[in-house]
Amino acid sequence: MRIDAHQHFWHYTDDEYGWITDAMAAIRRDFLPRDLVPLLDEASIDATIAVHARQSLHETNWLLDLAEEHAWIAGVVGWVPLAEAGVNAEAEKALALLVENHKLKGVRHALQGEPDEYFERDDFNAGVGLLRKYSLSYDLLILEHQLPMALRFVDRHPEQPIVLDHAAKPLIAAQVFEPWRARIHELARRPHVSCKLSGLVAEADYEHWTVDDLLPYAETVLEAFGPKRILFGSDWPVCTVGVSYSHWAAVVHDFIAQLSVEEQDAILGGNAARFYGISQIQ
Repeated sequence: MRIDAHQHFWHYTDDEYGWITDAMAAIRRDFLPRDLVPLLDEASIDATIAVHARQSLHETNWLLDLAEEHAWIAGVVGWVPLAEAGVNAEAEKALALLVENHKLKGVRHALQGEPDEYFERDDFNAGVGLLRKYSLSYDLLILEHQLPMALRFVDRHPEQPIVLDHAAKPLIAAQVFEPWRARIHELARRPHVSCKLSGLVAEADYEHWTVDDLLPYAETVLEAFGPKRILFGSDWPVCTVGVSYSHWAAVVHDFIAQLSVEEQDAILGGNAARFYGISQIQ
């Protein structure tokens, strides 16, 4: 089974998607399941993981509703108020209610927009500590300069399955490798942490990137995590600021062609199925 481990849906509004800059104006519109289906067919993708784009329970429930309507949305990574759940019994009840939907596979908080001290907050970490109780994974969304804080964070949760989104958004447009490369290797020493091979074009020069620009970063991810802990993701529709869905899928296929068939299958779906607990499309 081929799985895209990272894609988004949204009804666009200026107020709710302020992170979409003028340089990304092409994605200032709605992106819904009907827009993605033909792209999945073209790229021979069987299933996806829909990841929240707004930090709201309303969006988490909306994505779960979409997943119930479309069997190929095999799982949802939603947002829940983890900091509140860590100290508030009612907030934990809300989490317990959400997980009654079998399509909720993981939780994410946009740490990329938080100050350094947020990583150390006791209430937030207590909320993350609840996830194993409900068999939920955690998606780690950070920027490359936050890797030192992320290392301390993942060490606080050694039993929690964690996946790094977009390889911590390295500075590809500026072709900066260090200290990102060394820190990625250090993070990969933690066996409970995986990494998504996704979002790289969005960190490059949208209009002038080449595969050669991306290769050193993709190679670092492969060296560090190995083929058993890498998940293919499109980051659609964000990726479309610089690459089509099919082109990105082809770039990844070409990059991993050096690996065995079993290793390629793992990156293109097997690892995501294991990490998110997907046995079949339901």
